Amino acid sequence: MSAVRLVDIRETPLDVAEVCAALEDSAAGGLTLFVGRVRDRDRGAGVVGLDYSAHPTALERLREVCEKVAEDHGVQVAAVHRVGSLAIGDIAVVVAASAGHRGDAFAASRDLIDTLKATVPIWKHQRFVDGTEEWVGTP
Repeated sequence: MSAVRLVDIRETPLDVAEVCAALEDSAAGGLTLFVGRVRDRDRGAGVVGLDYSAHPTALERLREVCEKVAEDHGVQVAAVHRVGSLAIGDIAVVVAASAGHRGDAFAASRDLIDTLKATVPIWKHQRFVDGTEEWVGTP
């Protein structure tokens, strides 16, 4: 079985239970999960919502990141990211890792979300309470 259990970019709401189920393994003593949600503030400014856009290569790049993290840490991983319009409180990203021991799972989850945010071409367009807007993560 592949160490990368689930990788996707979707316009539909994300399901934390689906990600956990993808990593079900009787040999895994630890499963760590990171859930990124849309917050109502960014750097002190009120946020009313946002849109995520993905480059056509984003899914391929996300898969590469997952494969590298799984290999580097010796764990199983899953990652899903949402695109489209999201409201405050919506889940934007879910990443998880499972391993025989918690330390490996924690390190892999941290590496996975940090590398995803730094290298996968998914961009955020924030809309603020005062009517202004901002693109985040664009090249």
